[in-house]
Amino acid sequence: MDSTAMTSQDKKPLISVIVPIFRVEKYLEKCVSSIISQTYSNLEIILVDDGSDDNCPTICDNFQAKDSRIKVIHKTNGGLSQARNYGLRIATGDFIGFVDGDDWIEPCMYEALLSALLDTGADIAACNYHKESTDSKDIQRIATSSERHLYSSEEAMRMILSLTGFIRTLVWNKLYRRSLLANVFFTEGKIYEDTHGLPRLYATPK
Repeated sequence: MDSTAMTSQDKKPLISVIVPIFRVEKYLEKCVSSIISQTYSNLEIILVDDGSDDNCPTICDNFQAKDSRIKVIHKTNGGLSQARNYGLRIATGDFIGFVDGDDWIEPCMYEALLSALLDTGADIAACNYHKESTDSKDIQRIATSSERHLYSSEEAMRMILSLTGFIRTLVWNKLYRRSLLANVFFTEGKIYEDTHGLPRLYATPK
């Protein structure tokens, strides 16, 4: 790569994508491959192996050996929230995204979400998603949409409380400004940690 191209790439905002991983070896390669193949390439991909006792640790290490954008954390099992918190602590991106290890994302997802944030000045961009059933397990396919709607914090909170629209209390279909997450971590030991934590982000004043 010539120096001109590298300088241009360096000026693009960095997106840190945090992937908590536990016993998802059947889906992990497709998940990570979908992140690596994003049309927006200035990514820091943080794979957090949460003490997985299957082949996930090896899969993570193999991906790290092939792509310099990937960082791997191996830790003892502490749950989904703790894994995400580990990733947040080392993330260096201007923007933060989360993808669960048994999900996969559309190629233009982060390009579309980042464009929406930069164009509107919003703190959070969200997109739609689809579920695919495989072996009695629902797998999320996170998709984008050509439609755009801009909501205030109050409007977003109303949508969350009324369970309308696609904003919902889901961590993984969004892109966040890093400044919004500066002092926010997921509460460990909680079931449905998304529901517990995300409303605080929408209520956080700018």
